[in-house]
Amino acid sequence: MYYSRGLDVDFLMYILMIVMAVICMISSFRVKSVYKKYAKVLAGCGLTGAQAALEILRRNGIDDVIVQYIGGDLTDNFDPRSRAVNLSEATYNSTSVAAISVAAHECGHVMQHQEGYLPLRIRSSILPMASFGSKAGVPLIVLGLFLSFSPLVTVGIWVFSLAVLFQLVTLPVEFDASRRALLTLENTGLLSYEEIDGGRKVLKAAAMTYVASAAAAAVQLMRFVLMNGRRRD
Repeated sequence: MYYSRGLDVDFLMYILMIVMAVICMISSFRVKSVYKKYAKVLAGCGLTGAQAALEILRRNGIDDVIVQYIGGDLTDNFDPRSRAVNLSEATYNSTSVAAISVAAHECGHVMQHQEGYLPLRIRSSILPMASFGSKAGVPLIVLGLFLSFSPLVTVGIWVFSLAVLFQLVTLPVEFDASRRALLTLENTGLLSYEEIDGGRKVLKAAAMTYVASAAAAAVQLMRFVLMNGRRRD
């Protein structure tokens, strides 16, 4: 009976992991599809993503952050260490609704940093540990399972938990940055009412990729915990 329940749980966890993997793939496809659609819609303000970012920063009284080009596809980010909003090729020179929305989102992170937004501070504080956890957690767990050494599995689970925690804390950070972006675009008039609706769809699709990744990581952690618990029993 015990083994039957164990097998049932394993089967359900495998199915759940497959489902989450599919959801992650769909989310990734969705954000690229939505971005591509609104990358073809030119904003009435005529500003590029870089120019819009500079205008948003200026209107918020932020003059110590630079806006610069970065290589890659949708690799846009804000680096607080170099005080730089890094915009990818698809964003930096484009005058589309999608580009301006993404640029505004990154400026949202700048605003968070300026005011000491708590979830962002928590995420920044656990980043080094989370980075280690994402790299070392699973190898430690697999090695512990291979050696049938439960304490090593437990250590790996705790280490991997840091990476999962980082992804969970990232959710409010990203959603808040998008909220700030849309509010700023509306208040500044950089996008019209109709254009903001398109920008909202772009940012929502991007946010869903974070939700899917966090959920997939949580499911994987749950599976490791259950596996270790059964081995102890």
